[in-house]
Amino acid sequence: MLIKKDQKKIRSILENIYKPILSTKDMNNLKNEIIQLIQNFNKINSKKKFEISEKTSLLISYGDNIYSGQKSSIKIFQSFFKKKLRKLFDTIHFLPFYPSSSDSGFAVKDHYKIQKKIGSWSDINNISKLSKVMADVVINHASARGLWFKNFLKRKKPGNNYFLTVNSKFDSSKVVRPRDHKLLKKISIFNNSDYIWRTFSSDQIDLNFKNPRVLLRFIKIMIHLINNGITIFRLDAVAYLWKESGTTCINLKQTHEIIRLLRIIINHLNVKTIIITETNLPEKENLSYFGNNDEANWIYNFTLPPLLIYTFLFENSSYLNKWSRNLPTTKYGYSYLNFIASHDGIGIRPTEGILSKKSLNNLLKRLKKNGSKFSYRKIQNKSKKVYEANITVFNALKKSDYDPKGKFFLERYFAAHAVMISFEGIPAVYFNSLFGKSNDEAKYVITGNNRDVNRYKWNYKDIKKKLSDKNSKQSIFYQNIGKLLEIKRKQKAFHPNAKRLNINLGSKLFCFERISLDKKQTIISITNCSSVYQYVKLDKKYNKWKNIINLKIYYFNKSFKLKPFETMWLSNI
Repeated sequence: MLIKKDQKKIRSILENIYKPILSTKDMNNLKNEIIQLIQNFNKINSKKKFEISEKTSLLISYGDNIYSGQKSSIKIFQSFFKKKLRKLFDTIHFLPFYPSSSDSGFAVKDHYKIQKKIGSWSDINNISKLSKVMADVVINHASARGLWFKNFLKRKKPGNNYFLTVNSKFDSSKVVRPRDHKLLKKISIFNNSDYIWRTFSSDQIDLNFKNPRVLLRFIKIMIHLINNGITIFRLDAVAYLWKESGTTCINLKQTHEIIRLLRIIINHLNVKTIIITETNLPEKENLSYFGNNDEANWIYNFTLPPLLIYTFLFENSSYLNKWSRNLPTTKYGYSYLNFIASHDGIGIRPTEGILSKKSLNNLLKRLKKNGSKFSYRKIQNKSKKVYEANITVFNALKKSDYDPKGKFFLERYFAAHAVMISFEGIPAVYFNSLFGKSNDEAKYVITGNNRDVNRYKWNYKDIKKKLSDKNSKQSIFYQNIGKLLEIKRKQKAFHPNAKRLNINLGSKLFCFERISLDKKQTIISITNCSSVYQYVKLDKKYNKWKNIINLKIYYFNKSFKLKPFETMWLSNI
């Protein structure tokens, strides 16, 4: 039973969102519906905790990232996970598994179903017994070919008034765009000529959160997901949720209030769950989604991937060192989600205010030489800027201006992952990166979709055969990244909230200290970011610390050398 204080908090947030829209009576009715949903859930669900630790590592995967014949792909994934991945990851992020019309699952047609080729809700439930499961709540938009939009056009439920329409008086001149297509499309329905809103594509129509029934629908969807084994919600593209004429239509206060409301709701459910916001934005805006520790539990560390790539391509850690020194440490129970690769690409917006214009141009030129495609966004003067680089990590780090033949590409790859895995937060590894997959040019030629270069799907027999050969490319990548993850799981100093202190050793090295919550273990992660040997001398207090990557003990009364792109994790115990 929610105490009066919590009921008042829900009512207050609803007022912050809907005061100009709903009457007092409607506001109270909405509050009561939400409270009833919580109470109904708790009647049939016993209490379950959610805990993170140094053992927490996340695998990012499509439900059909691995397939075999006519079997549902998630069953194949489960078999593969048990044999090869369970010892490395305790959490799986399944990218959208719903029926979809485009964008590899992100144009959802029906939020209550799973694609037949992927599997069923019972399959998701079965995997949730092996691992925590994170699922996308594609909350900003839905498919133009889905049930809701069809019903919207007929004024039927569910879907009636679910989608955002604006008239010709709506001022969209300041809107911040993530894409370069036409934002508004004129449609004639119900004897009116209005415009539907399309933030991401012509097939993805933005939902109308000014209609409280849409908010209520997504609360019900989240409860449905919990009932099917999901304990982590990725709020996709959530920054674009609320639109007001004459504004940027991004990061508006109502959006933050909606996240606060969802957070309060899940906090009162017996099955504890986590909210993570997906906001591919400049650093300050991204960090704002922690709120006052009352919004997201986790946020994506979007600035880390482009800075890591830049550091290893240009053998200069200056930007990375400065950023790490200034990055706020997270409070206990909150976390950064660290990653290098995802199903999309390397976001460029997070470098705003961090990389100079010259450095960014150099990065983009080098990535283009390495095989990158680019996705663009429109800015207010109608020109375009790069939004993301569409490229695999394998291709991104393969060659550099300092290493044009790619002599050290393996070392760069593993060093980047070593930094990401040991940095403050929770490490997330994309399925294809685990096996060193290069750009899928064949898929790109067929679809013309830039993002498809990093969305390769594996045949089960093929990947199984490759991993059985210890000398295969796939096996080498799997063994090396797997080793780092296995070591990480045993170190208290790699708890997501273990203290992080940046140690600046110059522009060729990246170094930071992690201190366990009980202060018994300290680990120094130190990486040579260059293709030449680097000589390092640390304070004598680190004397006789061991490198837990190769178990060698180091004596710091004299300098020691790091091989090109070598990482050491030096531990006091």
